[in-house]
This record gives sequence, C-alpha cells and structure tokens, in this order.
Amino acid sequence: QQIAERIESELGEEQFQFIKGCPDEWGQQPRPEPPMTVGLDGGYVHASDQKSRTEGWFEVITGKSVKADGDAKVFAFVNKYDVKPKRRLYEVLKSQGLQMNQQVVFLSDGGDTVRSLQHYLSPESEHLLDWFHITMRLTVMKQMTKGVITELAAQKKPQKEVDESENADVPARLLKQLESIKWHLWHGNVTEALARIHDVDDDLEIWEENPTNKKKLLKLVHEFETYIRANGAFIPNYGDRYRHNETISTAFVESTVNYVISKRFVKKQQMRWTQRGAHLLLQTRVQVLNDDLRKTFGRWFQGMSVVENEQAKTAA
Repeated sequence: QQIAERIESELGEEQFQFIKGCPDEWGQQPRPEPPMTVGLDGGYVHASDQKSRTEGWFEVITGKSVKADGDAKVFAFVNKYDVKPKRRLYEVLKSQGLQMNQQVVFLSDGGDTVRSLQHYLSPESEHLLDWFHITMRLTVMKQMTKGVITELAAQKKPQKEVDESENADVPARLLKQLESIKWHLWHGNVTEALARIHDVDDDLEIWEENPTNKKKLLKLVHEFETYIRANGAFIPNYGDRYRHNETISTAFVESTVNYVISKRFVKKQQMRWTQRGAHLLLQTRVQVLNDDLRKTFGRWFQGMSVVENEQAKTAA
C-alpha cells in the first residue's frame, strides 16, 4: 500500500488534453514508428461494502498498449475511484515513445468511460469500435432466434400461411436478416445495417406468434440499434482492415483483463475489496507486469542498481 501510494503521488496532474505543440512542430519531429494499438476493456471486482445484489461489484478499466514491434504495456484503474485516468494512459504511451506525429489506434467497446479516456491524447489518433463486441451481440440474438425455432418445432404448431412476397416464415427470415446485418457491418456499411435492423424490429412487432423469448429478443434488437447508431462514426471497414493485417478486435485485451485482475481479484477468490484498496494494488501489479517496479525502486533508492538486476536475470 505504501509503495502504491508513493507511485500515485508521482503521477502528474490530470488534464483535459495532452496534445502539445502545433502541426508545424509535429512535422519537424523525427519520422515516427508504425502505429501503436491501444485496447481498452473492463472487468468487475467484488465490493467489500455490498448493500444489495446489484451493488456487489465495481468496475475496473484495463488496457494494453502494443507497439508495432510487439512491445506492450498494461495499465488499470478503478473506474469510479481514479481521478487521473487520462494522465495514467498518457504516461504509458509516453513511456513507449509516443510522438505527436505518431498514429495511435484506439479500440474499445464504445462505452462512454473508455471513449472519453481516449480523446485529446494524440492528434493522429484513430478511434474504432471493437468488432468483437459487435459480433458478440449478434451471436446472442442469433442463438435466441434459433431457440425460438426449436421451441416452435417442439410445440408442433404449424406456422400460418404467409404471403409469397414474405418468402419464408419469420424465424428463418430473422436469421437471414441478422446475417445480413453482420455482413454490412463487417464492410462498414452502417446505413444498410441500420435498415436491416429496422426490418428485424418490424418483423418481430407484427409477428403473431408469441414464443417465450420474443420480448427479450425485441429488447436486444432495440438495444443493438441504439448501440450501432451511437457508435456509427467509429465503425470502419473491418474486412479491409483484416485483409491488411490491421487490428479490428480487443481480443488481446480480453486476455489482459484475466492477466491483470482475474486471478488475484476474482477467480477462485472470495476476497472483497474497497475501491481504494483495489486501485492501489492494481498500480503495483501493472508495475510488476510491465517490468517497471525494479526501475522505480532504483529511482527511489540509489543503492539499488537496475544493471545488477539485469545481470541477476541473465545468471538465472
């Protein structure tokens, strides 16, 4: 705790933006390295002051910044406790050699917290909605639709005759429409995807059958439409990026969530945490994972040599 508090005390003040200089100055900087990729996601930790079942957890934001050569650093903080989240991320990027003329690609689930965290860190930043979170929502709706088909088949209720212009029964048509939505989003065609989502909504509204999960499926469709509308500006042509070996998903951050918080805080652990306690432990943990803790000690205590530590690693 004392170590974490000292680390925290050295963190600079929070700022609204960290872009420095002007385009003329950026053009005079050395040629930047290839783009950095930063992925952000969240995990949840047991709260010590649980007042109800819904208040038993609090959110931890984790992230990973990866350079083109594979060198990576992680960071984490408790969402509602940390007052310097943007400074924290900026210092990570700065430690990896961030220049104002260097491109940084941010990938996130589109949540307000992580989206605001990314803004005004680099003039060359690009903000993308993570493909994993799109396809995950579509997969849930597909599975629910297949469940409806299975339920109707089990009930052995024949579908009412439909007009030939409708081409097929509603559940089968829903599956085709969901696949079409996924295809359009994969190619960055948000307008057509929203039109297909509207068609799905219409089909569900006028569908006379009333299977178990119809209302739940309709709710998911409404939420998905809101999600895509809110993040439409951040949906690229994923197919084109994929063909050019560019990152489209925060899957590498999903492993980081487990890497940083799950084993210590969640998996097979019955401990409950205060937000302050969890936040401080996270700061020492990311220092260890980034191989920075020894360097920090070397800066604090001049008798500790980082070189000696590297020699000890070599000998081991």
